[in-house]
Amino acid sequence: MQVFIFPLLKCYYLDMANYFYKRVIEEVELINQLRQVFAVAFDEDSVWNSNTPSEEYLKRVLSDNNYIALVAIGEQGQVVGGLVAYVLQKIDQERSEIYLYDLAVASEHRRRGIATKLITELKDLAKTYGTYTIFVQADNEDFEAMALYSKLSSSIETKITHFDIAVP
Repeated sequence: MQVFIFPLLKCYYLDMANYFYKRVIEEVELINQLRQVFAVAFDEDSVWNSNTPSEEYLKRVLSDNNYIALVAIGEQGQVVGGLVAYVLQKIDQERSEIYLYDLAVASEHRRRGIATKLITELKDLAKTYGTYTIFVQADNEDFEAMALYSKLSSSIETKITHFDIAVP
């Protein structure tokens, strides 16, 4: 496996079985392709396409050092999967944790190790943030996600209840 690091561009590529993994910083086209992968994978077209963020907004989000987006690029140069995560600074100690918020791989590209490779790459990035853990939530009914995260996890917490608090 060959790794090319471009610190000025804040991105890098890993070659693995005809896929390229790239940290997205100012790549609006790639993030928009990833948004479409999410829309299809999560069956949430209205969520992802009803109020598309502007290019300026996406550039601002992508330039935030506490925002991580990784994409898997297929042989034709298209985004076939990716993840979005957030670095959360802690105040209990000088450390941080990463919240893996969204991860999806296009259905025709699943079962090829792409999701595992994306999480492995996120784990490598986590070290540079002084992160002690990566956490992720999954719906109990999402058997593929549950299997993936169970395989990669050091612990499973089942006592969590998620609440959304509306902001008027």
